Amino acid sequence: MASLEEIRSTRIEKLKRLKEAGIDPYPASSKQDATLFEAASNFDKLSKKKKPLFLVGRIMSIRGQGALTFITLNDGTGPFQGLLKRADIGDVSYDLFMETVDIGDFVEIEGTLFVTKRNEKTIEAVSWKMLSKSLRPLPEKWHGLQDVEERFRKRYLDALMAPEVKERFIVRAKIVSEMRRLLNESGFIEFETPILQPLAGGASAEPFKTHHNALDIDLYLRVAPELYLKELLVAGYPKVYELGRLFRNEGIDVTHNPEFTTVEWYEAYSDADKQMIFVEAVLKGIVEEVTDTSMATFDGNEIDFSKEFTKIKYLDLFKRYALIPDPESITKSDLLLKAQQLGITINPSDGEEKIMDSIYKKTCRPKLIQPTIIYDYPKAFSPLAKKKKDNPAFVDKFQIVAGGLEIVNSFSELNDPLDQRERFLEQEKNKERGDNEAQPNDESYIESMEYGMPPAGGLAVSIDRMTMLLTDTRNIKEVIFFPTMRPKE
Repeated sequence: MASLEEIRSTRIEKLKRLKEAGIDPYPASSKQDATLFEAASNFDKLSKKKKPLFLVGRIMSIRGQGALTFITLNDGTGPFQGLLKRADIGDVSYDLFMETVDIGDFVEIEGTLFVTKRNEKTIEAVSWKMLSKSLRPLPEKWHGLQDVEERFRKRYLDALMAPEVKERFIVRAKIVSEMRRLLNESGFIEFETPILQPLAGGASAEPFKTHHNALDIDLYLRVAPELYLKELLVAGYPKVYELGRLFRNEGIDVTHNPEFTTVEWYEAYSDADKQMIFVEAVLKGIVEEVTDTSMATFDGNEIDFSKEFTKIKYLDLFKRYALIPDPESITKSDLLLKAQQLGITINPSDGEEKIMDSIYKKTCRPKLIQPTIIYDYPKAFSPLAKKKKDNPAFVDKFQIVAGGLEIVNSFSELNDPLDQRERFLEQEKNKERGDNEAQPNDESYIESMEYGMPPAGGLAVSIDRMTMLLTDTRNIKEVIFFPTMRPKE
């Protein structure tokens, strides 16, 4: 079997052969009268046309039989068969095709449509044109590769050779477009907030840091657009959202990638309870639009979005799944002991809320298969959320989990600037104690709040995890076309 370098060298020789024949192997223009999907769908109408038809695509197979050759084309909309006959295109053109064309090349075929004896819709060529000469061979059995990471590094080949991978990203695009449609129709306005920010605020996460040479200042890739979007509420926009990339300098696992996509929206004169109703309707609408049903199959489980979502308090999860009878009064030492029993690694700087969160992720979240709303979180979990009126030790916050995946995070937005400053200062103390994910004290944001920010409900939905859920995919790298990868050695 020839090596990759030998195959490449052979194809370069074919490239030279085309050039010697006066043919540009990478022309700027091509003719296309229909996509291959349209050619198949409108076959009867197109086949009745008297003049030849131009179709284009990548050659996916070549089957030569003496004086005639069958090829399979694919232009990204679907496959279509082509037939080249020596008698029809002439000896010179036919021989040049056989001598220079490989699987993977893009070609233009001029011809007429007909149906073969095997009832295959086909274009019979009267001429052909090279559109792009490939220099490397396509993988024959891409999913037979043992190195899964190679699929992620060369996603273009992964999607090209595996229809289910290509379809997965079409589903992702549908989720994004449907999300935008639902928000736009509900009166929300889409904004773009800075990705390079002087402070990495809006979420508890360690940021990526960079430096701007001209201004001689350090900047951070945003961990969330939250604070800027809430300044838009101050500016008088009652419903705002942003759908885009966030960046967090955290570990990589099956549900986390350093850059990921969310939609965050904020609605003035709203709160967590109202957002709970609204987002449930949004999620159900997306599921129905994308799947044509109210069901999703994930990790062997049927997840029903047609029913009202289950509701449970955060601390009650520990009683039910972590076997902690008194989570309200448990001490840090007892939490550390529980974490140790569960094999959870705890950093010395972690406070009670982080230890509880680690226990929750290990014992509780995986059990939440059907869509579940978790509410009533301890205050330390969300420095940007309003405290509960009836119990200031908790914040008015909820999350939605389905299939064991955290899909939604929401709360009633804190709009008291004095309370916000106190919360930020407490975060600063956590940072001094070694918590790299603690939020910074953003005086600029607090100043905007002092001009008056309306009561509001805010919410974030993970586009990546929604795609995982609706494509039955258990690794976030499978739903991000270009995931973050360690450099190949």
